[in-house]
Amino acid sequence: MTTVHTSSIQSLPLLARGKVRDNYAVGEDRILMVASDRLSAFDVIMGEPIPGKGEILTQMALWWFERLGPLCPNHLTGDAPESVVAADEVPQVTHRSMLVKRLKPIPVEAVVRGYLAGSGWKEYQESRSVCGVPLPEGLTNASKLPRPIFTPAAKAAAGEHDENISYERVVEIVGPKLAQQIRETSIAIYETAAQIALTKGMIIADTKFEFGLDEAGTLVLMDEVLTPDSSRYWPVEGYEAALAAGTNPPSYDKQFVRDWLEATKINGKPWDKTPPAPRLPAEVIEKTAAKYREALERLTG
Repeated sequence: MTTVHTSSIQSLPLLARGKVRDNYAVGEDRILMVASDRLSAFDVIMGEPIPGKGEILTQMALWWFERLGPLCPNHLTGDAPESVVAADEVPQVTHRSMLVKRLKPIPVEAVVRGYLAGSGWKEYQESRSVCGVPLPEGLTNASKLPRPIFTPAAKAAAGEHDENISYERVVEIVGPKLAQQIRETSIAIYETAAQIALTKGMIIADTKFEFGLDEAGTLVLMDEVLTPDSSRYWPVEGYEAALAAGTNPPSYDKQFVRDWLEATKINGKPWDKTPPAPRLPAEVIEKTAAKYREALERLTG
């Protein structure tokens, strides 16, 4: 397995480097998306890669795209990523890339929450609502919501935090018809995926989807889908105990890294969550890699 912190494909023009993905132009109408092994926490990219992470994210996304086809078209072209790079670049793209259609991205993160967690739990405690969606009294941390809610965010520039926005703001950005389609499609995908994941002993607490429009104006699911980077996965074991205790359930994501960063001191002071990030110890890297591997194995095994 090749570990890739930052890909270097010389045979194609680089379009952009995101927190995890490097995107290259393939002609006018396609993009090669390479999932690196980079990890970002608190919107800062760590200096050390997590071995295997990019391959795991790509395999999980492909697994889900295959199952969600009836609900929404996706951006996959079906062409082999290896077919568009030079021979010596093939190891950088194998198992970790998708060759996708070039779409007009919609500047809204479509977030769906089925459980109260993270920033949603914080907001609920203050206002009994999340992103303007009112919720009943008496919910606790990690509570299952009466029904999944759509809580969109505005896509931020690199290094900035995405900002939660109201549904009304989505209507202003994309118009009422498309806003409604995005909300309904996102909730339908989440509900289907959550049911599938439960059969594998996993809870999807929340997730975010990205959509684009093709030339015909069709809504298309793009980027990655339902990976531990874009979704909060909890194993069913341990959920009830965490709920009863009011604590965060154990999760399949970068929580190890976040917890270590929160506890770590630089020159006697907590890290201020700005670059450069502290160097991750080998043990934290390995534990995080193992969590990602376990998520893929449980889901697809």
